[in-house]
Amino acid sequence: MDSPQKIGCVLMAAGSARRFGSNKLSVQLEGITLAEHALNVIPSEEFFRVVVVTRYPEVVEMAKSRGFVVKINQEPDLGLSHTIHIGMEALDDADAILFLVADQPLLRQETILRELELYREHPDFIVSVGFRGRRGNPCIFPKSFFPALFSLEGDMGGNEVIKSNEDKLLFCDVDDE
Repeated sequence: MDSPQKIGCVLMAAGSARRFGSNKLSVQLEGITLAEHALNVIPSEEFFRVVVVTRYPEVVEMAKSRGFVVKINQEPDLGLSHTIHIGMEALDDADAILFLVADQPLLRQETILRELELYREHPDFIVSVGFRGRRGNPCIFPKSFFPALFSLEGDMGGNEVIKSNEDKLLFCDVDDE
C-alpha cells in the first residue's frame, strides 16, 4: 500500500503591494484583515507543514499562534520568485506544495479541500483552481516541478512553470469567481 503524500502549504504574504500603495494585508473586510482571512482559510490538518513567508510582524504573530512555520522574506524586492524559494526551502521534504496568495479574501476552505482531493486523485499533475476556463489560485505543484520553480527569477511565479507544462495542468473548477 502506498504511503500518503506529504503535501505542504506555502502562504505567500511578503509582497510590497506597490500598486495598492500600502500593506494591503492589513486592510479589513467584514471585520478581519486580509492576512487573517488567508490564515483562517488554510485547512491545516490537510498539510504536514504550513509555511508562511512574510515580512510583516503582525502576520508573523498570527501565523505562529496557529502553529505555522514562519519564514521572513528580508528581500521582498527580489520578487515573487524569492518568496517561492523561501517557502520551498522550508518544505524540501514535501511531495507536493500548495501555493496560496494572501490577498484572496473570498477564497473558501471548501475550495482548497476540493483542490486537494483532485490533486490526490492525479498526483502527477499541477492542479489549479479555475473559473469558467480561467486559471486562478491556489495551485498545487508536485515534486517533479520543484526544479522549475527553483529556477524562477525576479517577479516570476508559478504561472511561468504552468505555461511551459499546460499538458500537465488540471483545473479544479469552482462555481464563483
